[in-house]
Amino acid sequence: MEALQRRMIEEDMVQYKLFLIQPSSSSSQKTEERLTHLVEEILAKVAPLLIQYIWQHQPFNLKYHPEKGGIPAHIGGSTQFGDNVEDEWFIVYLLLQITEAFPELAARVEDNDGEFLLIEAADYLPKWLNPDTSENRVFLYKGELHILPCPSKSTSVGFSKDVVPSVAQALELLYTHPEVCRASSKISLALKKRLEGYPGKIKSGLHRAHCFIPAGIATVLAQRPDLIAPAVSAFYLRDPVDLQACRTFKTFPPDTRVLTLVTFTRCLYAQLQQQQFTPDRRSGFTLPSRSHSQYKAHELGMKLAHGFEILCSRCRLPSSEPNAPVSCNPQWKGFMESLNRNGYFHGELEGSARYRELTRSAENFFKQSVASKSSALSPGEEVLQLLHSCEPFNLEEMKKNESQLPQEDSDSWLDITAQDLERLLQERSGGRADVGSQNSKEEEAGYSLVAISQGMKNFLKAMSSHEGAELPCEICGMNLPQLKKKSLMNLSFLFFLGGKDEELDSDDLDDSDDDNDDEEEEVEEKEDGFCGQAAMKGTETLDSLKRYMDQMDEELMKTNVGQSFKRTVNSRNTDSPHPSARDDLPRDNKLEEKEEEIQPLDVDVNLVTNLLESLSCQAGLAGPASNLLQSLGIHLPPNSDPA
Repeated sequence: MEALQRRMIEEDMVQYKLFLIQPSSSSSQKTEERLTHLVEEILAKVAPLLIQYIWQHQPFNLKYHPEKGGIPAHIGGSTQFGDNVEDEWFIVYLLLQITEAFPELAARVEDNDGEFLLIEAADYLPKWLNPDTSENRVFLYKGELHILPCPSKSTSVGFSKDVVPSVAQALELLYTHPEVCRASSKISLALKKRLEGYPGKIKSGLHRAHCFIPAGIATVLAQRPDLIAPAVSAFYLRDPVDLQACRTFKTFPPDTRVLTLVTFTRCLYAQLQQQQFTPDRRSGFTLPSRSHSQYKAHELGMKLAHGFEILCSRCRLPSSEPNAPVSCNPQWKGFMESLNRNGYFHGELEGSARYRELTRSAENFFKQSVASKSSALSPGEEVLQLLHSCEPFNLEEMKKNESQLPQEDSDSWLDITAQDLERLLQERSGGRADVGSQNSKEEEAGYSLVAISQGMKNFLKAMSSHEGAELPCEICGMNLPQLKKKSLMNLSFLFFLGGKDEELDSDDLDDSDDDNDDEEEEVEEKEDGFCGQAAMKGTETLDSLKRYMDQMDEELMKTNVGQSFKRTVNSRNTDSPHPSARDDLPRDNKLEEKEEEIQPLDVDVNLVTNLLESLSCQAGLAGPASNLLQSLGIHLPPNSDPA
């Protein structure tokens, strides 16, 4: 049931649940009352963080969910984060803060990828933990990550990896053995590194910019800065039908434009700034020349005005009946008391300008998150309602305030160099060490020939299956039963270990394909004797292989293929891995002359040369050479040679 529910989570959406961890024998009504009261306490606790946060699509929300489908009663919600993945990680940070402040709660969080917290720490997970064995095992509890273990030699606590515990069973184990369930230090550090910077990251993720916008929009944003998100989204995802409403601006006429400071998130600002858009001539929006000092402010304001106009065109005008004040809600008094206990007002005197500003923000948050109902207003309806409820704006006074605006933020963060991108990619990859020689450390200026060639040799020695790459045995090859268990092709091993000395041609391959079933049956009967037989014929097979290699060398020397390889200077180099460089074989005078002509290949130089040529042909794009080097942990700098 849980796996089915995970597959039903929409893309770019995070789902979170908070459970009472301590077993309770109380009635469902008392459990509901307890959890409902916790919603108010939690929202009051995190209100100072949530009030100043601008969400991309949907805000963090909590409500009571009764027991259903084997999942105990809990409080939780879901948030669509869209293009801003930081919303998802901010929710993870909130859940850690909540479980630390309320130790009777344990949280689960997942998205359409499943347990995305484990993806962040994939390099440090135990081998038994994978997407198939992690169901109902990952929790946030007391401000830390917990993973329910498998029984081992050191402890019998946990569930076998073949068992999927129910949520109730998982909570019981978490409550009775929290220390055993706590994630390892490396896994916890990987998660903390991803959340590094919060809560200060909330402000650093904002961007303030000057915009020429209609006065009505400036009035709305002064009351509800968070409405910037649906307006940008409406412009960013506009269609031809939406733009029909922007031919004539009925709600926000362009002749009322004023210069004001607008607060975006970096994601919203980038979406608005990077889109090319030319307004309809009938709209009344005209832009100065690009060389104008305030061209960017005019362009941003024009795009933002289109977004707000599209929002309002999608809904009807609100009713003229005034809304009841928030103080009439019976929950408001308790919510204000919780805010005072959590130091929300920072000691401000009641009635002061700062106190009234904080109270107004708290009222807006209370309407959206605490007292919200299923019939909540759409963003466009909220904009229209604010326009009708606010006092008429004074256009002259707003124009006078243009000279007193604070300085806007620099958007240099939009420009990123290739070096900055490389650094960010290395940070996101966990700062893995480069694969290279174990006897030397690479300089920052580049990678030596030994590092790349040794990394490639290690790669070729690795053995892969559907579960990933593994190192091979210490011997040159594996015995046949092992090969059969790994479902690898054993044709070449059968030939070399079985020992055909006559010739190597295509008939041998065809025959082995036809007799494949018979050979498998024979191998099953003689597994024990096969390895011994292969060892006895090892020397004979190796000699036959050497003769084939010598003949191939002589033939290739006369072709363009053979001349294209780089060769060593000393033909008597006994350390060369190439078979033609051997001095231990008997030879007559004629053969000796041929061997002197055949220079041994420099395998390392040829390997690196071919890789670099392939990398150069990619012209900076993705391709086989760059993918192969990155899989080895090798990140070559861009080619600075103009040639």
